[in-house]
Amino acid sequence: MNQLSYATGTRRPIQMIADDDRQSREVARFIREAGHPLGPVYRFDDVDAAMLSGPVWIEITREDPDRLERFVTAFNRADTARPATIVAPKPLLDLLAARIDSPDVELAIAPEREERLVALALMAARENSSVHDVGRQGEGERLRQLSEEVARIAATLSRMTEPPSPRSGLSAPAPGGNVPDVRAEQVRAAIRARRLREEFFDKDLFADPAWDMLLDLLAAEIAQHRVPVSSLCIAASVPATTALRWMKAMTDKGIFVRRADPHDGRRIFIELSPEASASMRRYFAALDGQLAA
Repeated sequence: MNQLSYATGTRRPIQMIADDDRQSREVARFIREAGHPLGPVYRFDDVDAAMLSGPVWIEITREDPDRLERFVTAFNRADTARPATIVAPKPLLDLLAARIDSPDVELAIAPEREERLVALALMAARENSSVHDVGRQGEGERLRQLSEEVARIAATLSRMTEPPSPRSGLSAPAPGGNVPDVRAEQVRAAIRARRLREEFFDKDLFADPAWDMLLDLLAAEIAQHRVPVSSLCIAASVPATTALRWMKAMTDKGIFVRRADPHDGRRIFIELSPEASASMRRYFAALDGQLAA
C-alpha cells in the first residue's frame, strides 16, 4: 500500500483513505486539531481494505460511481469489524446508501466542519465506547445543537439494544385492527403547514427529521411513489448526514423498510413498515376527528 503520511498517538490512531492529495492533507490536519491521533493515510486506489483495522476515515471527492463501487465491494468483503466514516458528495448518496449497510459505518454527505466534528466524535465513541468532548473545539452554538442531536441519536440507539417488541417504537393497533383511509390532501396540508412555519420562525426551532420523513413516506405511499434515500434526506429538512442517522435509527427500529431498486442496484428505496403506515393513518384519522369535533 502507498502511504501518504503517518503520525502516532496515545490512543488507537485513525486511519484515513483519500482520493485527493490536497484534501487528504486538510483532513489530516482537521483530525489532529480535533485531538485524535492520525495513523496511516492511504491513496484511494492503493489501499487493501482487508488490511485495515481500527477506526477508518474515508474521504471521497471524485464523483466516479464505478470506481467507488469497486472500493465499496472490497470494503464490505473485508471481515475486519471497524468503525468507519465515509465522507462523500451528494451525487454519491444513493449509491453509498444502497451498498453500505454495516452498523459500524456512518455516511457524512457534504458535511460542514461542525458536522465533521460530530461524525468524528461518533466514530471515536463507537471505537472507545465513550463520548469525546467535541465541545472544547469552540465551534459555537451550531456545534452545541449538533452535539444535542448526537445525544438524541445515541439515546435512540441505546434503546434499540433492549429486547424488541413485535411493534417496537409503535403503539398498539386499535381494536379490530381496521386501518382508516387517509386522503393525500390531509398529508400534503400537514407538510405545507410545517414548511409555512419556517417563513416566520427560524427553521432550527422546529427541526424534527423523524416526523418530516414519516409524513413524506406516507404521502408517497398514498400516491404510490417510490422514495430513494436522497429524496428522503431532502424531505427531512436537515443536513443529509443528520437525516441519514435518523433514517438508520428508524430502520433499525422497524419503522422504515429498505427496498432494493429492481432496475438499479446502486439505489434503494425507503418505505413505511406496515405497522408504521397503520399508525400514521390512525393518527390522521384521529386528528381529523378532533378537528371535526
